[in-house]
Amino acid sequence: MSTQTSPTRRSVRTASGTIGYVEQGSGPVALFVHGVLLNGHLWRHQLAGLSDVRRCIAVDLLAHGDTEILPEQDVSVTANANMLAQFLDALGIAQVDLVGNDSGGGIAQIFAALHPQRVRSLTLTDCDTHDNWPPEAFKPFLAMAADGGLRGTLEAMLADKGIFRSPEALGPAYEHPERLGDADIETYLRPFLRSPQRLRDLERFLAAFDNKHTRAIEGRLKAFTAPTLIVWGTDDVYFDAAWSRWLAETIPGTRKRVEYEGARIFFPEERWQDFNRELRTHWQAALREAA
Repeated sequence: MSTQTSPTRRSVRTASGTIGYVEQGSGPVALFVHGVLLNGHLWRHQLAGLSDVRRCIAVDLLAHGDTEILPEQDVSVTANANMLAQFLDALGIAQVDLVGNDSGGGIAQIFAALHPQRVRSLTLTDCDTHDNWPPEAFKPFLAMAADGGLRGTLEAMLADKGIFRSPEALGPAYEHPERLGDADIETYLRPFLRSPQRLRDLERFLAAFDNKHTRAIEGRLKAFTAPTLIVWGTDDVYFDAAWSRWLAETIPGTRKRVEYEGARIFFPEERWQDFNRELRTHWQAALREAA
């Protein structure tokens, strides 16, 4: 099997906008879905480490990264789940191994609930679940954005990357925030300031946070039988590990639940070796089940 040796950035037009994404590798498709304030760059270690067994695709959500959308369109988590279906249609992809983190995990649940036939396997990491969001620890950020402080905050974090890594900002999302490179922070935040509309899009994305979207699909999750892996960090200040147990008990397709002691929400960046091994094993088992 031929394998792409480096990631390729692309975009594709859909009814939800022109969707930016990065892909690497060949074979069955694995679709990675990031959360708020990030983009497909979150999954760089998965693309690099798993491209020998999958065509790995990391999408940029509505209002994030290189994705271009209309000024007033819906940017809720359900709208993002609908975008994923359009995105796969545009690329001619029928089925994926779906992986989600943070808001992207909530979006992945909604997509899996609405399109179960399109999910070969599901992997959920620390994420929006049922009524656990927006998390208390993130509410001050939401309030700041609602009060018009988002531009100033983003500009400050870009001017001084230490602010991004601080306990008052995104520091609590990492075990070792000091190890996150300046270039990574630039990749995450700079797109939000490319134009006034991009900033407004992010403001609307934040304002649309409402757990009615994930509560609405609980019944469908209880009927979801595709092989499901749940991996959670135990030191997450946003989403307690109890929610990994809730997911495991709710989704009948759950095959395994893993806890990473001391890990935090963005562990796919920090504990990528361990996580990639879990994904590789999970995907191989899912293919065997489907055979």
